[in-house]
Amino acid sequence: MSKGNRGFGSSLTEGLEEADELDHAPAAEGVMASRSQALARLATGKVVTDRTEWVDPARCRPWRLHNRDLDHLNEDSCRDLIDAFLSAKKQRIPAIVRRLPDDPDHDFEIIAGVRRWWTVKWLREHHHPEYDYLVTIQHVSDEEAFRVSDIENRSRKDISDWERAKEYARALTEFYNGSQSEMAEHLKISKSWLSRLLDVARLPDSVVEAFEDKHDITVRIARDLKPLTTDSRALELMVDEGKCIAAERADLGVRTAGPEVAKRLVRATVAPAKKVQQETEIKAGSGKPMLRYIRTPRGGLSVKILPKAAASNEEVLDAIRTLLEAR
Repeated sequence: MSKGNRGFGSSLTEGLEEADELDHAPAAEGVMASRSQALARLATGKVVTDRTEWVDPARCRPWRLHNRDLDHLNEDSCRDLIDAFLSAKKQRIPAIVRRLPDDPDHDFEIIAGVRRWWTVKWLREHHHPEYDYLVTIQHVSDEEAFRVSDIENRSRKDISDWERAKEYARALTEFYNGSQSEMAEHLKISKSWLSRLLDVARLPDSVVEAFEDKHDITVRIARDLKPLTTDSRALELMVDEGKCIAAERADLGVRTAGPEVAKRLVRATVAPAKKVQQETEIKAGSGKPMLRYIRTPRGGLSVKILPKAAASNEEVLDAIRTLLEAR
């Protein structure tokens, strides 16, 4: 995404483009200090005295406007950081936090570095209690914190368009009075790019539900779907197709990638109307649906075997024989 739009804050992030790689290679303390000071200057417009220290991750909590989807953080999605921390025997690049004066359970609020925080917590819970969380403490307002977080994370490829879009949509309302022009000016990004990114967050929930993983929804997918959501008939057809995709997932365990889901939704709005035949359901002895079938006008038979019926092979075969004999 950053390569496709060099205007996306490139003047602000000059010298920070490699931030995503730094936890994978040795870095001097001076590098970390200069990086955090640069972020502070960018956020506040003046030099800010920072403090970098090791803290207990249990005493930190993510900021309410952080851009990470916590449900998406797991051992697989953080494997690169886990391996990097184990190899270096520590976290090399500090997260950015601010002090919490009125929370007895936490000392710091994480502005940028939630994924590093999760990784340190995971390591401490998996036989590495010696790991602490490296943070740079800054004094910034909410709007400044948003800009610090945005600058720190712009070049990161592990943040999905979905996460970034939801963060921007919240910030638009909270800090910029709903004005995309004002927000684009503050962030030094193009209005057109901001609009395309916000389109991701503005897709109707009924369309989003077609995707198994919301992180599959990219700016390009939102661009293709957005015009169709403004037409009531097209939206209805997409929602119906989305329900079919969701049913395939639930009944057959079919995993459809994000681009393919988008293609099917778009195709549903232009394909000629088909006569929908109602499937007939047969239940197993357990009471759960075992088969669904459709008889065609020319004597054909289409049978769908449902995997979650807890039915034996013999029970399934007996039901199919009965259908064949009734043809």
